[in-house]
Amino acid sequence: MKILVLATSYPRPDGFVSLQYIHSRNKWYVQKGIDVSVISFDAKNDYELDNVKVYTLSTYEKKIKSEKFDLLVSHAPNLRNHYRFLKKYSDLYDNIVFFFHGHEVLKTSKVYPPPYSYTKKVKIRTKIRRGIYDNFKLKVWKKYFEKIAYKTQFIFVSKWMYDMFIDSTEIEPEVIEGNKRIIYNCIGENFEKNSYDLKSEKNYDFITIRNNLDGSKYAIDVVTRIAQDNPKYNFCVIGKGEFYEYNDKPRNLEWIEKNLSHNEIIHFLNKSKCALIPTRADAQGVMACEIATFGIPLITSNIDVCKEIFGGFDNVGYINNDDLNINIEPIIKKISISLPTKKNTKYFEENTIGKEIELYENIIK
Repeated sequence: MKILVLATSYPRPDGFVSLQYIHSRNKWYVQKGIDVSVISFDAKNDYELDNVKVYTLSTYEKKIKSEKFDLLVSHAPNLRNHYRFLKKYSDLYDNIVFFFHGHEVLKTSKVYPPPYSYTKKVKIRTKIRRGIYDNFKLKVWKKYFEKIAYKTQFIFVSKWMYDMFIDSTEIEPEVIEGNKRIIYNCIGENFEKNSYDLKSEKNYDFITIRNNLDGSKYAIDVVTRIAQDNPKYNFCVIGKGEFYEYNDKPRNLEWIEKNLSHNEIIHFLNKSKCALIPTRADAQGVMACEIATFGIPLITSNIDVCKEIFGGFDNVGYINNDDLNINIEPIIKKISISLPTKKNTKYFEENTIGKEIELYENIIK
């Protein structure tokens, strides 16, 4: 099987990390004998990463366009890159698969929380522009998806994502019903193979790991408030951003300004008693799924998508983001006594990538 994957951005050999969830599944595909090529729209040069070939759009147009692919796979499609490509080249492909991960087909002003005040440059104008763009984006995608549905599979990374897609695009469910699937994102292989070491020396009571502290949906303000309200515990926040340049950092909270590899995440989790990963909106939240699968106690937010995603995980507890003076102690005690002795396989390769490959094989029969 030979597939071509479209990605707005992509991880690089120099350590740059972007849209890691695409690369995680591509590595699995390669291990299963699938020939994977990626067009990264922001790539400046061609390269190879973990046996995955990554090309610029220019290279595709000059050298690869004439090659025969069994599938064209588009992750988190946007108008600027994916739609333009599809309008020009989709006739070259008999089978197209869309993966929907989040904002790309949602009314962001409705689904996502307002940004932190320090990130707003022109508050009212930005909100108006975002609303106008959302309406335009959704009208364009609705028309295009309806037109191309006959040769397309629509994959949603959660039921919540599917429900929001239907609500935002106003596509009649019957249009895609026979061609839609709900398949969760896979987790990194390291989190399948390794488990939380309860007996290792712990440096932190609670750890929060985020790539971007400045996105309000990641609720670093909630983490900070919990640290302030629970001074007898020590907290660690890892991630890049300007949040603590504009907000007071509690004395019992250590901030490490860094983005972590999977191995580094595992190292820090083993040094911590509990992971604290609240969110205000997320289609799945792959990192949180990796952390929960790893086996450490995890506290997240009491919202619908989290209840769906972490259903069946005994090591997960919930908080209400808007509650004042959150007492974290009874939550951590409750989930710590029910730590699983066996790993939850909900996000293992066999239940995620396995379903994707099975679908691909059925498509190209």
